This record gives sequence, C-alpha cells and structure tokens, in this order.
Amino acid sequence: MQITFADTLDQSIRLHAAPVAKDAMPGDAPAAVREGAKAARFSGKTGQVFESFAEAGDQVKRHALVGIGDADKDNRESALEKAGAALVGKYLRSGEEAVGVDLSGSGLSADEAAAFLLGMQLRSWGHDAYRTKLKDEQKISLERAVVTGAPEGTQAAWEKEEGLATGIAFTKELVTEPANIIYPESFVERCQQRFEGTGAEISFLTEDEMREMGMGALCGVSQGSVRDARLLVIKWMGGKEGEKPTIFVGKGVTFDTGGISLKPPQGMEDMKWDMGGAGAVAGAMLGLATRKAGANVIGICGLVENMPDANAQRPGDVVTTLSGQTVEVINTDAEGRLVLCDALTWAQREFKPAAIVDFATLTGAIIISLGNEYGGLFSNDDGLAGKLLEAGKSTGDKMWRFPLSPAYDKLIDSPIADMKNVGPRGAGSITAAQYLQRFIEDDTPWAHCDIAGMVFADKAGATWDKGATGFGVRLMDRYVRDNLEA
Repeated sequence: MQITFADTLDQSIRLHAAPVAKDAMPGDAPAAVREGAKAARFSGKTGQVFESFAEAGDQVKRHALVGIGDADKDNRESALEKAGAALVGKYLRSGEEAVGVDLSGSGLSADEAAAFLLGMQLRSWGHDAYRTKLKDEQKISLERAVVTGAPEGTQAAWEKEEGLATGIAFTKELVTEPANIIYPESFVERCQQRFEGTGAEISFLTEDEMREMGMGALCGVSQGSVRDARLLVIKWMGGKEGEKPTIFVGKGVTFDTGGISLKPPQGMEDMKWDMGGAGAVAGAMLGLATRKAGANVIGICGLVENMPDANAQRPGDVVTTLSGQTVEVINTDAEGRLVLCDALTWAQREFKPAAIVDFATLTGAIIISLGNEYGGLFSNDDGLAGKLLEAGKSTGDKMWRFPLSPAYDKLIDSPIADMKNVGPRGAGSITAAQYLQRFIEDDTPWAHCDIAGMVFADKAGATWDKGATGFGVRLMDRYVRDNLEA
C-alpha cells in the first residue's frame, strides 16, 4: 500500500478515517457519525473500529473511527500499530481503493503517528499471486492511503518506518513462497533484484567454493538435493569507517524433508518456512539499507535444501566442519545447526565482528517450551542478551532467555567424533544452542535466536494475516537503532 501526505483529500476518496483516543470523539466528524458511534458504544479502545455513512453534498462518504486507546498506557507504540492494522484489516478487501486518514484531531506526536501508519502498512501485505479464482470481494482492493493533518515531523518519522515495513514485507514474501519458487539459487536472485539501488553489497559463495573451503557440515546437508547450496552475504556499511560490523546469520533451509531421517508426511508442506531465519535476516538487511541506517551490519544466509536422495548423507556419517571439528550426524533432520556452524565460523574468520547473532527455526522443542508467544534466546554475553531482550519487548518480537551450561555439553559428546548433532529428547533447544556455541571463537559476543514457533502463524495476528509473520526483522532493526546507530 502506498502512503502519501496531503493538505486536503481528493474528492474521489470515499472512505474517510480518523484515529480516536479512548473516551474521545473527533469534533469535526459529521453529527450522524458521532451519534452513531455513541449508540454503538464505540469508546476508542485500541483497535476498535466503527463505520458509518454520511452525505457530503451530492456524495455519500464512508466514515471509519478507529480507537487508539489510552495515551498514558504502556506499550503505546504497539497499541498504535494495532490500531492502524485494525483499520486496514477491515477495509483491505472492501472494494475501497483508497482511504483518507485525518490525524488532525488525534493528539498524536510525529513518532506516534508513524507507528499508526506502520501498523497500516504491515497489515496491508497479502500474497494472492497463485490464487486465480478469487471472487471480487476476496481480492485486495486497498492500494493507497492519503494522510492529512499530520503533526510536524511525521513524514520524516514515517520514512524511517517505511524502510522497516519494506523489510518486513520482503521477509513475508520469502517465507510465503513455495519451495519450487524459492530455493538457494533463487533466494539469492530475489535478493539481488530487491537490493538493487539500495547501496548494499550482495555476494555469495557457491557450493563448490564452500566444499573446497572445508564446509563439510553445510555441504553435507545439501548433498541430497539437486539444488546447489549458497552462502549469501549482504553488506551494509553505513556506520563509521573501520568500525567492526555486527553480523546477523540466518538459517535458510528452503525446504526440509528431514533427509534420510524423513519427517512424517502430515504437515511437511509447512517446511517451506524452514528458511524463516534467513528470510528475517534478508528482510532486516533490506530495511536497514532502505532507511540508510548509520551502522555497519552484515547479513549472512546459509541456504540449502534438505532432501532424501540416494546421495543424501546418512545417520551415522561423520563430517568435518570449517572449524576443523568433526560431527557425527545422528539425525539428518537436525540439519539447521549443521548449516549454521559453518556459516558462523566463516563469518567470524572473514569479518572479525563486534558481535554475531543467529536466527533460526531450529528446534520443535522451543515450541513445546514457549508455544507461539516467544522466541528462545541463548547467549554467551549478558550485555548482548539484555539488549536483544529489550529490543524484542519494545517491538513485540518477544524473546525469552534460556540457559547455557557446560552441564549440557556432555549430552552431545560423541564416541567417535568431537560431537553429535543431537542430544537426547530432553533439553533439545538447549543442546542445539550448546552445539552452536562450540563454533564461537575468541570469546566473540554471540546470541542464538530459536524462532521456530514465530515465523509462521496458523491464524491472523494484529499486524499480519494467516501465514508469514515477518518475525525477527523488527528485533534486528531495533537492536541496530538502539545500540549501533548514533
């Protein structure tokens, strides 16, 4: 959806909307709208929407009041996003092509107005590319919003949030696309197209290059697929020259059958989103580049497809990682950590980062622990962990910290190699993180974000429809804003 600013609305815009604080009412709304809202017990609660019609000369206008809640409540930013999303959610497929949003009586500041608009933009995303028989009432119709009465500074604040929204939309796109459309090579190509003109630098390693380097773990996952693996690198160096970069690493298993350790058929179609970590990293990097973030950040995506081919690696195989450590592959469906360990090693040796944070749909165990409410956070650095937790709290990409301890290490010791790629059933998410920690070098501050329960939703949320959520992008963006930008 395109959002623009104007002094007055074009007469062709039939739908007029106004944000309304709790227990307030816009004085310039038509009398019929105000009376109707009172009769319908509209109180301005966050996300509450009231609709009415009123004559305006020889036209009939459609009026919507959307509640923005109590200005004194905590999490004001999230409440305003929810309100903006509720407005768009109601009219996205309504037949209306445009909405005029009057902010003049809202009492919002520039940053608050931008948060409201961000909610509108996030909720406007949809993916109907492969649905050829939609009825008119099922098709997305709302294409633009025209904002009037915006407080001073809103346009500048919105430009920053618009970049973030662009990144979140890209993540949703990548996660939603089926595996015959998005696979390692096409993931890279899609990024090359979308980053064109942003100033970001895109490069990648081929599977042959990675195998020659010694990335036996990552390439071992890929060897059963006809799709060649890729290691995608997205560099945005918008900070001080010579300042060490922060690196975000994403697990990008574009489809996960489990390999020889084959998953059950039921629900396997969902495994197209096992690249949700890489999708989040790519989206975050697009957002940073679009809004010209003043920080040095590098995104790295390990991209593979895990298939049960005759050439696929077997349970019991031993692979040698880029770090030189050896891994006994007990379960080929614990492939994400095999991809990440080589990506983490390469990233540290290539760029000597200030900190490194990985994002991965790594374990089903994290869903057992946290459901679909939080992602799991593991870290070797309390300062880094605290900053990520705070970024998640303020954006709604919530994380919950889990322990790391040498006591868990013995659970992944192997009798014939340096380690196994899985431990016992208990503490599954923790042993996965313990495995990754073995590849962190020189005490580099590191955090692991297990977001398996968060990248895809089976029902609509406040700012997303059923499907891809865009989780992780806002977490990374806020971490950069609060800790890396001046």
